[in-house]
Amino acid sequence: MLRQAQHELTLATRGRGLYEFTDEVAAWLTRQKVLQGLLTLHLRHTSASLLIQENADPDVRADLDRFFARLVPDGDPLFEHTCEGADDMPAHVRTALTTVNLSIPVHDGRLTLGTWQGIYLWEHRRVPHTRRVAMHFVGE
Repeated sequence: MLRQAQHELTLATRGRGLYEFTDEVAAWLTRQKVLQGLLTLHLRHTSASLLIQENADPDVRADLDRFFARLVPDGDPLFEHTCEGADDMPAHVRTALTTVNLSIPVHDGRLTLGTWQGIYLWEHRRVPHTRRVAMHFVGE
């Protein structure tokens, strides 16, 4: 029988960077006692994003941060929207270039991630924020 489950995670960041939360998602999924289906994650913000990325070597995450710093630098005079600081509009552009939604298949009650894959919240602002991720499972 097809069923649905929903939940919202609250994640605290310490500022710009990637924050893995795979374990929190997997633990919630285990509590739902599901078998197979699809899990959708939706970040309810416009200056951070969601990402599936390597979770073995922290250099990967640091390299991503450095690449985006070069691609969309803080304080670029191109941007007019600076209400919340020099990192405000660059954070929105970084989100537009990435995503706020992920869909992950579930098989035998487990996320079907690769060996070195983890689920990350990518905070694009320099100061700490509290971010909310809506989770929705459909399946059996």
